[in-house]
Amino acid sequence: MKQSRIKPALALALAAATALAAGAAHADATLDRIKQRGRIAIGIDGASPPFGLLDPATGKVGGFQTELGADLARRLGVSLETVPVTAATRVQFLQAGKVDLLIANIQWTQERSEILSYAPTPYNLVGGAAMVSKQSGIKRWEDLKGKVACVSQGSNFAKPLQETYGAVVKGLRNIPESLLALKGGSCDASVHIQPALYETLHGPNGGQWSGFELATADQLIPSPTVIWTRRGEAETRAFVDGAIRDWLKTGLLLREAERFGVPADYLKEASAAAREGRYESAPPEAAARP
Repeated sequence: MKQSRIKPALALALAAATALAAGAAHADATLDRIKQRGRIAIGIDGASPPFGLLDPATGKVGGFQTELGADLARRLGVSLETVPVTAATRVQFLQAGKVDLLIANIQWTQERSEILSYAPTPYNLVGGAAMVSKQSGIKRWEDLKGKVACVSQGSNFAKPLQETYGAVVKGLRNIPESLLALKGGSCDASVHIQPALYETLHGPNGGQWSGFELATADQLIPSPTVIWTRRGEAETRAFVDGAIRDWLKTGLLLREAERFGVPADYLKEASAAAREGRYESAPPEAAARP
């Protein structure tokens, strides 16, 4: 197995496990409230292939994230309510109680972990990609120096783009706005999670992007994708973490990823490790910063 993919996830899980255990004695009321009202509200990315797919017949969003939320609802014996969130609204919705959990493409960062809590076991590993014009000459991340890179507001890609690669970062509300800015020439690159941009180029509407490409196969800061909760919700975190570990062992995560076209290289390795009891057997150095 390639340690390069699962090591960051192991590091995050080990770093968070101590905090999860330490907080276990402090019960939270979120699970009780969910069961009492018979419904769990989960924030998802909305229609953002391959993670969320819009059903034109019903106007509802299904897909990878919705299926994970549906499994959590089944485990609790309640119905599922999905709430589309954006980079600008997701933290606010969770903190305000409009949603109980966030199952969106929100990677772990130190800054986020200081205002929210999360289930320690990642459910994917995702990095950023740069979509550029084929005529741009941009072939490496270093080529963005002095160029305008459009990102979603609140994106964890903004800091490395600016500080490491010298790009001029422009925050927009969402991926569609960023792509329109790229097509209109007001940014040189649109930088978002790799799977979403890959789907844009190769999905059903990829023809309209025939003049564009991903600048490099190297993903920007590949990071563990986790399910987020409010601070102090130890029971909720433990419940969600147990479900994710079960998803890895049973192969549910891998099956759903492959079903909806979500990149699954990390999940193949992590699922095999979980089935064989190796997922938690990380070397001491895995406790380093992910």
